[in-house]
Amino acid sequence: MPNARPSHLTRRGLLAAGSALGLGAALAACGSDDKKGGTDKAAEKPGPWSFTDDRGKNVQLKAAPKNIVAFTGTAAALYDYGVEVKGVFGPTTTKDNKPDVQAGDLDVTKVKVIGNVYGEFKIEQYAALNPELLITNMWAKDDPWYVPPQSKDKIMKLAPSVLLWAAETTMQKALERHAELAASLGGDVKGKKAADAKARFEKAAARLRAAAKAKPDLKVLIGSGSPELFYVSVPKMSADTLYFQELGVKFVEPKANAQGFFEELSWENAGKYGADIIILDNRTGTLQPDALKSKPTWTQLPAVKAGQVVPRVTEPIYSYDKCAPILEDLAKAIETAKKVA
Repeated sequence: MPNARPSHLTRRGLLAAGSALGLGAALAACGSDDKKGGTDKAAEKPGPWSFTDDRGKNVQLKAAPKNIVAFTGTAAALYDYGVEVKGVFGPTTTKDNKPDVQAGDLDVTKVKVIGNVYGEFKIEQYAALNPELLITNMWAKDDPWYVPPQSKDKIMKLAPSVLLWAAETTMQKALERHAELAASLGGDVKGKKAADAKARFEKAAARLRAAAKAKPDLKVLIGSGSPELFYVSVPKMSADTLYFQELGVKFVEPKANAQGFFEELSWENAGKYGADIIILDNRTGTLQPDALKSKPTWTQLPAVKAGQVVPRVTEPIYSYDKCAPILEDLAKAIETAKKVA
């Protein structure tokens, strides 16, 4: 679940990742000559297009959309099925112009980035793309992720939209919904690449279940660091960690704030909960292990001293290709971990 600076007082602000720095967006551009798949392939399908999103809203168009603009991670998931987009918003590139972790395999040089940080959405550039469909996630009901609330109404009037849950669901269900959307847009969800990725995911899920069963006493803490605070997340509130919990992983259960997603701890109180493994938010804008060495309480945590800290892909790219390694990495961490807390 995304964390934020304490200065963000709204639920949306509290969700916006690891800093007022924001989260990422990126997508791979849709080349009009490319007939290998993606939106061009979808466009070859005759007749109307429709899709019912996770708001329960049925979006209907005269034909499958070609001009799609999407949040980075959603665009990256669609790209894995061969569906390309024209523009993206959210963390797309880092300060040194490299792809953000949320961009997946997208070629970030070939898409129009209309916003690279939280709160940035260049409406005129968006309108210039002649968008036929906007796609993003929901962390709160009816709230389009990374669409700035102050300009939300204006943006949402420019094109129909599809919103898919990133909370109040599980990783498995989110994967199914993203595959359904990709298929509706002409993506290849049944070919060898997709089938192999799904098989790998299912194998990884079985491995994680077995690892958790073999070490039932291990406790995992979901953490995210900012200069001021250490955030401990509630596992049931995010699609990935709820799914891990269903597979048998035992998590630290913090006392959540009013928003319900996490507990904010001062660094003096970072050791409030004992944990054998820490899965640490890997997003741009959150503090990573090297930066956290300056926090004395961090270095004294049992999991840190034992070297049992692993990255958490806090906002997964919901394709089987990208989610399988997440399960494999957590399974390995549990398999090799010792009881230290």
